[in-house]
Amino acid sequence: MRSRIALAALAVTALAATATACGPDNSDAPTAVGGAPTTTAPAAAPSTAAPTTAPPAAAPSTAAPTSAAPSKPAKPSTPAPGAGDKTGYGQACGANDLTFSAKLETQAGGYIQISAKAKPGITCVLSGEHPVIAFGSGGIEAANAEQAVGAPITLSGSTVAYAGINPKSTNTNQVIEFKDVIIGIGNGDPNPVSIPVGTVKVDKPVVTNWHTSAKDAVPGV
Repeated sequence: MRSRIALAALAVTALAATATACGPDNSDAPTAVGGAPTTTAPAAAPSTAAPTTAPPAAAPSTAAPTSAAPSKPAKPSTPAPGAGDKTGYGQACGANDLTFSAKLETQAGGYIQISAKAKPGITCVLSGEHPVIAFGSGGIEAANAEQAVGAPITLSGSTVAYAGINPKSTNTNQVIEFKDVIIGIGNGDPNPVSIPVGTVKVDKPVVTNWHTSAKDAVPGV
């Protein structure tokens, strides 16, 4: 019995000695077959390769500009004459292109002689028809004293055209007195002119065509 207890004690002592000599296994590394510890290789370092550098963009073309010869300035064209340009022949006269005068004549029972001249610098053509003659705001208009139409008259410089007005072509006493006469060149004249004639008695007036001679512009002759 004592022998068995002694043997058991020896066995325990041997085990304790063995444990003390080897010590606890504090290595985390796995043990390779045969007892040698396996060494774990460190993880590979991240790649530090230099990034690829893109080639620089090509420089913009600096080709020298083509030198063109300067163009000659265009010659200004001559403007066409405007509607109010009366400097040349062939332009129809308007009342605002002319200077008028009037006077009372005693021939043929009395009439009003109208004369017309072109204003300075103006040359225009006066129709051979009679002027448009009216009295007062009521527009008592003179009728034509002639049957035919005369020749056109070119007015320029000192050339004068004449027309004769008979303010009263009737034998009645029903008259209206006026001191001014309104003159237009054609029915479409936008600028008729009013000129004084003195006191005249008006009843169914008549007027001649334009003439270059004053004696041809006497109404009723």
